[in-house]
Amino acid sequence: MRFVGTTLTLAAMLCASVPAVAAQADPAAAKIEAFDGALLETMKGAKALGPMGRYRKMAPAVDAAFDMATMTQYSVGPAWTTFTPAQKTTLIAAFTRLSVASYAHNFDGYSGERFDIDPAVQTRGTDKIVSTHLVQPGKAPVSLLYRMRQSGGSWRIIDVYYGAISQLTTRRSDFARPLATGGAAGLIAHLNSSSDGLLK
Repeated sequence: MRFVGTTLTLAAMLCASVPAVAAQADPAAAKIEAFDGALLETMKGAKALGPMGRYRKMAPAVDAAFDMATMTQYSVGPAWTTFTPAQKTTLIAAFTRLSVASYAHNFDGYSGERFDIDPAVQTRGTDKIVSTHLVQPGKAPVSLLYRMRQSGGSWRIIDVYYGAISQLTTRRSDFARPLATGGAAGLIAHLNSSSDGLLK
């Protein structure tokens, strides 16, 4: 398993022993628990699945857990308002593909990892913060914070913090150059090229 803090996707992580109280206490925590379960299942079968198999298995879990439209908009920044509806749709699809590809690439095996979810979910304005720790045998736990917001009647992830590092802040920095040199088309090409590289 590769764990890369500044790529996502988030990006994200596992949990054979996530406290059941987390799901019972808060719907935002329940969403994280479900995502962790899908990720753990994928990791356990990672070698047999291969990169594309892991991608196909994780795609529905990422779609259910993340608000990709909001994440794409925030990652692009002010330039988002200048794009056409078609460009926005294509960018969201490319950003989603990169996010799923990152999970498929980084979580490519299983060696006893688990996710521990803190049942004490924080409320910050209209958002909720779900705190988790990725526990890896023989290594220090990795702190993960999921910022979540209601979308379509369900709590969805809009940012992931690896320690103090915001995934969206990192993405915006990564996207700045292809946006400046190629606009929407340049960023779309950059996202798809990055995804292709992760899935080899």
